[in-house]
Amino acid sequence: MTAPLFLHDDLSGDRLVLRGPEGRHAATVRRVRVGEAVDLADGRGTRARCEVAGLGQDCVELRVLSRQLEPEPAPRLVLVQALAKGDRGEQAVELATEVGIDEVVPWSAERCIVRWEGVRGERALARWRSTAREAAKQSRRARHPVVTSWVDTPDLLARMTGTTTLVLHEQATAALAGLDLPAAGEVLLVVGPEGGITDRELAQLTGAGGQAVRLGSSVLRTSTAGAAAAAVVSARTVRWS
Repeated sequence: MTAPLFLHDDLSGDRLVLRGPEGRHAATVRRVRVGEAVDLADGRGTRARCEVAGLGQDCVELRVLSRQLEPEPAPRLVLVQALAKGDRGEQAVELATEVGIDEVVPWSAERCIVRWEGVRGERALARWRSTAREAAKQSRRARHPVVTSWVDTPDLLARMTGTTTLVLHEQATAALAGLDLPAAGEVLLVVGPEGGITDRELAQLTGAGGQAVRLGSSVLRTSTAGAAAAAVVSARTVRWS
């Protein structure tokens, strides 16, 4: 079984202390013991292998055994996820993070029912970022995906420059599993809302160099399509080799 992983912003030094929510979780929920092996990650690629040296009521003292900087995977995977009602957006972020997505770009598509405006938008973005952080921790990832501010379609078209952009669409003739995929650079996976990508949006995205692709014969929900596509790309590139 892999060692439990906790988050710590600064992994320098031979002795580290987990405090606050992470310390309480380690001490009272996971009930780590002196001598137990645990991992710490800073979310930016550094992982520290540690041993529990001491325990407090809401803190854990750790002795650092080793450190390593995990390289960013290639190609870099970016999920462009349309805003979704309810908790489907958070589900999409959670699943994609578990699969290994490197960046999430919230997209305000034409058929999105939800609009991220003002305080409501700030709260929604904070939930997506918190979801990505917790999912990365659960998945023992040393690197956490970046969740950017939301974009509209013109912003997305600009973001596509210099990338391989794959637009998931149920009527596409090209199968994602049959494509030649790049070994480096960025791959953008564009997932529309529950109502689908409009013909105008599809024309704009393909006109800017994107390619419409399908996953299979079934139509996936917006909350699962991104993770499924990321898994296909990861399996067909060196990311999972």
